[in-house]
Amino acid sequence: MASATPKRSVAIFGSTGSIGTQALEVIRANTDMFEVDILTAQSNDELLVTQSLEFNPNAVVIGDESKYEKVKTALSKTNIKVFAGEKALEEVASFDTYDVMIAAIVGFAGLRPTLKAIENGKVIALANKETLVVAGDIVMQKSIEHKSAIIPVDSEHSAIFQCLVGESRNPIEKIILTASGGPFFGKKPNFLVNVKRDHALQHPNWSMGAKITIDSATLMNKGLEMIEAKWLFNLQPEQIEVVIHPQSVIHSMVQFEDGSLKAQMGFPDMKLPIQYALGFPQRIKNDFPRFSFKKYPALTFEEPDFKTFRNLGLAIDALQSGGNKACVLNAANEIAVWAFLKNRIGFLDITAVVEKTMEYVPFIQSPTLQEYFESDGEARNFAASMIKL
Repeated sequence: MASATPKRSVAIFGSTGSIGTQALEVIRANTDMFEVDILTAQSNDELLVTQSLEFNPNAVVIGDESKYEKVKTALSKTNIKVFAGEKALEEVASFDTYDVMIAAIVGFAGLRPTLKAIENGKVIALANKETLVVAGDIVMQKSIEHKSAIIPVDSEHSAIFQCLVGESRNPIEKIILTASGGPFFGKKPNFLVNVKRDHALQHPNWSMGAKITIDSATLMNKGLEMIEAKWLFNLQPEQIEVVIHPQSVIHSMVQFEDGSLKAQMGFPDMKLPIQYALGFPQRIKNDFPRFSFKKYPALTFEEPDFKTFRNLGLAIDALQSGGNKACVLNAANEIAVWAFLKNRIGFLDITAVVEKTMEYVPFIQSPTLQEYFESDGEARNFAASMIKL
């Protein structure tokens, strides 16, 4: 008699964020297929403890070292190993006890642990686009060297990935990434100059963390996705197009050399691409809400407004320039978005900070990993000095 398929052991790096909590929902609904081995959080110790008591992982990491004792005490009656700090993230990423890493740490901070998991040959369910934006050449080369599969979790890249299944012999002519347009679709600078934090956090279609929601509002998120797509799918900049699709039903498209277009469609729900990445190549039955064409009588598409939403143009410049440009773009954007969320700068100031930082930091055509880290630090320092943090 054939033995049952063993459970996949999952490490969720960023378990208390939007992607992490939804990944745990998927695992909770499929405990016969998945088990949790590692959970990490930066500062939300209470939710991390709650998750740990439910899923009983092998190890947890709290990034904020000041909260180590609190987490350790709360989990003292369990066998869960408790670690703290940035170095601990890399250490547990090197464990042999898990099969799949969900890389969901927000921003540049996710790069080091993801690289450790890749070097250990793990499957990476990649939700942290900044890992490829910052050092895509190095990350993809290491994934080939260590036979570490990278399966995208971003809805757009998951859509492209799904459209390419079975098409390995058919070259891509171009991909089309769809964007909702965010909460300020159709607005002009005279409106955006007065935008406040709470307004910008009201995304029309998706439920996401604060940072990615602001990136969606500025269209920086779509620019970062273009850069990520270049590395994921081995594309040239001219093969990547963006179209505004306010309904968020078509998650992205691939056009092949014969002119045929393949699209992946569905209800805007991040649990779908998370589940697909965890279960690949198998599709897992679920009871998620089903899409109905009756509720969407029209699907519309428009060109992005590059003049108003200049972040998209800055990202395309970084995409075309290569080198450390995208690393600098990302670092400046992380500082600027943080400042906006703290009400330290205005909405349009985000673009100004990014643009001036890209002009300031010296360009490096073929950076080493260390030079990527140095460029990131220099960009953050300059951006922070502009904001007077």
